[in-house]
Amino acid sequence: MFTGIIQHLGKVAKIEPTQMGLKLVIDTSHWDHDPQIGESIAINGCCLTVAELMANSLHFDVIQQTLKMTTFGELKVGDHVNLEPAVTATTMMSGHLVQGHIDGVGIVQEVTSSNEESRVRIEPPTDLLNYIIAKGSIAVDGISLTIADLGKTDFEIALIPTTLEVTTLGQIKVGDKVNLETDYIAKTVVHYLTRSQN
Repeated sequence: MFTGIIQHLGKVAKIEPTQMGLKLVIDTSHWDHDPQIGESIAINGCCLTVAELMANSLHFDVIQQTLKMTTFGELKVGDHVNLEPAVTATTMMSGHLVQGHIDGVGIVQEVTSSNEESRVRIEPPTDLLNYIIAKGSIAVDGISLTIADLGKTDFEIALIPTTLEVTTLGQIKVGDKVNLETDYIAKTVVHYLTRSQN
């Protein structure tokens, strides 16, 4: 379980194809977290398990199912990624409940910036629209955000300067793909109501 509060910007150091998918190596230089082998880390919102530790880097095995559901297949060496360790019993819940299970990939439709705010409009997969509600929560590349505006086929998020500075959303542009995890409570309610009507 995660909160969607990004703790560090890592950098893709190596991508190596494997029989089951790929090995992903993330440079974690200057991160004050001390992960252990077997620990869960959210990378751009996707929960992965630390498979190997080296000086200032973490190694992860990414299987085909994960590649299918996320943007990992499009990562390149040098790309920045959002990092968050799993919560503990003493972790402050500053964001919202994030499982690290990506529901689908959205496409950035518009990026606007003014003196007052920055906004990003994203088109999600159609099957996620039932779980996205005005003023509700959503994780975009692992970042806990609030839906600022909701259209028929897309949604908009408003970004504060800190989010732009400490996450990958500071470099976001039209056409980019982002990992989306919709709100767990909304998914549970919709699932229950759908099943109860059948």
